[in-house]
Amino acid sequence: MYPTLYDLVKDLTGWGFAPFKIIQSFGLFVALAFLGAAYTLSMELRRKEKEGKLHPTTQKIMVGVPPKPIDYILSALIGFIVGYKLLDLILNFSVAAQNPQNFILSWHGNLLGGIAAATLSVYFKYKETMAEKRDQPELVSITIAPHEQVGTITIIAAIAGIIGAKIFHNLENLDDFYADPVGSLTSFSGLTFYGGLIVAAVCVLYYAAKNNIPGLHLCDATAPGLMLAYGIGRIGCQVAGDGDWGIPNDAPKPEWLHFLPDWMWAYNYPNNVLHMNLINDYASMGLVSKTGYAWPTPIYETIMCLLLFAFLWAIRKRLKIPGIMFCIYLIVNGIERFCIEKIRINTVYHIFGHKITQAEIISTCCVIAGIAGIFYLRKSAKSASQSFSTSNL
Repeated sequence: MYPTLYDLVKDLTGWGFAPFKIIQSFGLFVALAFLGAAYTLSMELRRKEKEGKLHPTTQKIMVGVPPKPIDYILSALIGFIVGYKLLDLILNFSVAAQNPQNFILSWHGNLLGGIAAATLSVYFKYKETMAEKRDQPELVSITIAPHEQVGTITIIAAIAGIIGAKIFHNLENLDDFYADPVGSLTSFSGLTFYGGLIVAAVCVLYYAAKNNIPGLHLCDATAPGLMLAYGIGRIGCQVAGDGDWGIPNDAPKPEWLHFLPDWMWAYNYPNNVLHMNLINDYASMGLVSKTGYAWPTPIYETIMCLLLFAFLWAIRKRLKIPGIMFCIYLIVNGIERFCIEKIRINTVYHIFGHKITQAEIISTCCVIAGIAGIFYLRKSAKSASQSFSTSNL
């Protein structure tokens, strides 16, 4: 496996670029997932704007207002943190590269670098202030199109999504959390997709409501990108070996699948980012593995999600009722996740004599919500159409 970008590039090209050692493979693919989602969201919002379904909003802002002391303090603080870590990273790169996560989250840094960066940050803040200086503060109106807010929406989704994913993961693995609370909260691995989706959705919809962006249209515009992002993120799980593999698979590859590489049937995830031996890991969970090979579920999810993204992208222009696209996304995403759970490792809950995982519960709710949403939205659209026709008689 390739815990860092350095490992990946080194194995593929034989060329090792030292700075790549601090770039985590999983984090890289998570970033690419957000970029992919942001790009498709921007395309969809632009399309809806051209079709007249979304409209720009006007906001009033005050310009020429002198910065407050707190603005300079925050600027200095941010600059100090960046410089404190960056100069120490440059001077002690070999140490930081051994464990980038611990380095970033530690108190170690370079005081001189922090002071220098804080000084520069305050200076640039002052120059910016002087460039915008006016004789009198002025209230001006600006027009903002929905697609111009994609950057803010992406940042909100990223922060809220990661927080939600960590919360749900730790709820699902309370024993690990109790054993190492700080490590569980700060680890770059261990993210539950549905937790991220739920928390990010709440935060983004709140932002949309505050900025007069219709929630249903925004949900529809995000649906294809969410599926694409999930598929890209699972590539990161496979490349880094972050523990999202499946249950033991000791069976030999069937002859009728001879055209597939062996690692697509079963894989032992050597050199994974968690430094786990799968045989021992399975034994700790009460599972038996003779070979130490697992179902490579991240690969299966990547393939399924990319196909589902293509499906959603193909039908997006044919759906006329706002919200239907997102309901379809909930259904297909729920079915995909429910099916893969059958060969994935997850914490199992015993409910009414049945074994079920957190993801199975949420995916089932997604399918039910999607189906109910389609019926409700279609009925509402039909009633609205009939009311409109009656009013014009």
